Amino acid sequence: MEIQDFIRNFREAFGSHAPLPLLFGYSEQPLAETDKIGGCFFKGLQAARDGTPVSLSVDVIGCGGGKLYTGFSDMPERVPGFVSLKEKYKKTPEMVVDYVQSLEMKRAQKPFLNFVRIDRAASFEGTEGVLFYAVPDMLAGLCGWAFYDNNLPDAVVSLFGSGCSTVVSMTVVENERKGHRCFLGLFDPSVRPWVGKNELSFTIPFSRFVTMMDSMRDCFLFGTHAWEKVKNRLEE
Repeated sequence: MEIQDFIRNFREAFGSHAPLPLLFGYSEQPLAETDKIGGCFFKGLQAARDGTPVSLSVDVIGCGGGKLYTGFSDMPERVPGFVSLKEKYKKTPEMVVDYVQSLEMKRAQKPFLNFVRIDRAASFEGTEGVLFYAVPDMLAGLCGWAFYDNNLPDAVVSLFGSGCSTVVSMTVVENERKGHRCFLGLFDPSVRPWVGKNELSFTIPFSRFVTMMDSMRDCFLFGTHAWEKVKNRLEE
């Protein structure tokens, strides 16, 4: 399926007000000149949501955790203590270390990580994942779509992690495995100020997005009375 075909299906399924997703993937050259982002890099992704591509790199990302979870650096020594003792997201620094190791992340092989709204992308080439910002009604549709052709208990998962780990790290690893898991994220209090108060993320690895696009028009998102009522509320 081509990008424009997906956009037409997406608009028909979720309505004209539903925000288009962002594609993200690595490249040798940046898609845009992006100023350094201090703190959480999600504050800079608003530009991508508005239609201007964002190209992250080790020099653009100001947060040590952000550099780690995008694959641009190893874990800084201060991160386990900071996450546990300062942010109090894990009971001990050792638990933080175990968590990071369990992600099985690899260092990025290319220097830039680009986020581009799907209607501004020329193709799906190089896409690692597809990031949706979604309110509860839209999440209901996205989860149901993911469950449509997948009975496995981990078709959609919500795991501990920073915004950048649940969106980028987990999705990139899953895509490399050609896996099927989709990820709910943005529960991290540190990222919450940079997203809408009623928004969470729903991220699909491209390996799974290809199969989901093929099943989209067959599922409840098209031609069912129940979803039509939800869609009408999304259009309000």
